[in-house]
Amino acid sequence: MSVRIDVYADVLCPWCYIGKRRLAAALEGLDGRESIDVRWRAFELGPDLPRVPGQSAAAQMADPSWWGAEAPSRIDRIRGLGAVEGLNLDLHRARPVNTFDAHRLIQFGYARDLGDATAERLLLAYHSEGADIADHGVLERLGAEAGLDAAEVRAVLAGDAHADDVRADERRAGQLGVTGVPSLVIDGGRPVPGVQGAHVLRQLFADALPASSRP
Repeated sequence: MSVRIDVYADVLCPWCYIGKRRLAAALEGLDGRESIDVRWRAFELGPDLPRVPGQSAAAQMADPSWWGAEAPSRIDRIRGLGAVEGLNLDLHRARPVNTFDAHRLIQFGYARDLGDATAERLLLAYHSEGADIADHGVLERLGAEAGLDAAEVRAVLAGDAHADDVRADERRAGQLGVTGVPSLVIDGGRPVPGVQGAHVLRQLFADALPASSRP
C-alpha cells in the first residue's frame, strides 16, 4: 500500500516554493518514506493573466487593491521565510504571466519521471532569476536543464499535449474544495495547507502511512 500526496500549487506562488522545501524536509528520513508518492498538481492562480510579462510581482502587490502600503513588510516577510529555506525569492524581478504551458511542461516532466525536477527548475527560474515562464523558448531551455529532451519539449509546447491533464487537475481541485495554494491532499482527503512547518507535515504523513509501514 502507498500514500498519495497531491500538491496543488502554481509556479507563481512564493509560498508554494517555501512549501516545497518544507515538504521535502518533512519527508527526509521519515519511516515509510518509500510508501509515499508525491505529485505536483496544476492550479492556476491567474488563468486570465497574459503571456507577456508586465509589472513585477512586488509592484502588483503594492497596488491598493492588493496589499497597498503593507506590501513592503509582507514582501520582506516572504523573503525572510524563503531565506530560512535556502531560497532567494526576488519578487521585484518575478513578473507574473500565464502559467498554463508551464503546468503542461511539468506534466510532461512526470511522463518522463522528471516532474519534480521540472517543477523545481521552473520555480527557481521564476522566483530567483526573473525568467519569463510563459515564453516557449525559455520553457524549452528550462525543461532541458531539468533533464528533458529539448526537441520533445519543443513539440509538447507547439501543440496541446498534457492540456487535458492540467484541466483535469483543476477540475479535481474544485471538487476537493481547494481554494488556495499550496494545498496538500493526502489520499483524496480534505485539503490541508501545504506551507505548514515541516514537523507538522511530518506528523500528517506519518499518520497517513499504513500501520505496516510504521516503525
